[in-house]
Amino acid sequence: MLDFIYYPVSFILWCWHKVFGLVFGEANAVSWILAIIFLTFTVRGIMFKPFVNQVRSMKKMQDFAPEMKKVQKKYANDRQRQAMEMQKLQKEHGVNPLGSCLPMLLQIPVFIGLNHVLRMFTINPYGGPKTENYFFDQAGVESYVNAKLFGTNLGEAVYTGVGVVSGGNAPAGFHWHVAPVAIPLMIIASIATHLTARHSVQRQNPESATPQTAMMNKLTMYIFPLGVLVFGALFPLGLLFYWLANNGWTLMQQRLVYTKIDKEEEARKEAEKEKRATLGPKPGQKPAGPRPGQKPVQQKRNKQQGGGGQVSKAGSPHGFAQTGSSAAEKKDDKNASAEPSTNGSKESGTDVPGLISDSTKKSGRKRR
Repeated sequence: MLDFIYYPVSFILWCWHKVFGLVFGEANAVSWILAIIFLTFTVRGIMFKPFVNQVRSMKKMQDFAPEMKKVQKKYANDRQRQAMEMQKLQKEHGVNPLGSCLPMLLQIPVFIGLNHVLRMFTINPYGGPKTENYFFDQAGVESYVNAKLFGTNLGEAVYTGVGVVSGGNAPAGFHWHVAPVAIPLMIIASIATHLTARHSVQRQNPESATPQTAMMNKLTMYIFPLGVLVFGALFPLGLLFYWLANNGWTLMQQRLVYTKIDKEEEARKEAEKEKRATLGPKPGQKPAGPRPGQKPVQQKRNKQQGGGGQVSKAGSPHGFAQTGSSAAEKKDDKNASAEPSTNGSKESGTDVPGLISDSTKKSGRKRR
């Protein structure tokens, strides 16, 4: 039924077992343990990119968590409108809630597949000796059955009787000869699970905390590790090595990815800070602007041009253009009008040609 999971898992396990079998021997338990560990690393390496996307998605959700709280508070009585606004908010920020769950969901089929493949090394539903197990032939099956770690087969568990997880054809009940090997692995796997969850919780933004997230944090930090410690007695030794390797990889991966994202955030903040410093005035420098009472530059230029251009007189009802004159020309006109009056005291004003000429010119300019 789940052969599409079992065959890929068994193929990866078969490849790594061949590699380490050349070094330690195919029937050596070390070859099988390393094959299981590197099977875990291979699967987690394939899921590395989704894990990075998961971390980025979670960080974005934490950044706009206050906005989500406002939406929840605003539409507390309208669940449908609240869901629509939440989807709109997530779309604006480019966040996919399923992206944060994808790596965890992908690990479940691998766990199920490896558990089934390891169990089927010693279980033959048709009776008689086991001749094959997916990609493993009869020699590979016998190699796994004969591989023992401190006198314990990798397919044995502390307690058998739950056929879904317990491996082998051993009779139901406790097998205490497995406990000296299994219990230390269970304790280490439980501690690694707790450290992994704790490191992830410490990265969360306190402002995004909700009763639901607080409950999930407690589950991942305490209940799940306790479950590994208790229910690990049902897992075969090979599956415990998988669990331990998986948590070790997760802890290392979290530190690596979180450190990289922190550096990216610091670089982005520094770039924004430098951009603001470049655009803004220097420390102690007053912003450039017109002084109090200073006239605009355009008006100053018009005055410097003098009477070369025509400027319409402000407030003129007819809007006629008048020829501008400089201060020197005005002064000459005043002197010209003053001279005839002086000469006119000696002679008759009508006899003075200059006076008539000047007045005529002035009246002529005005008529034009």
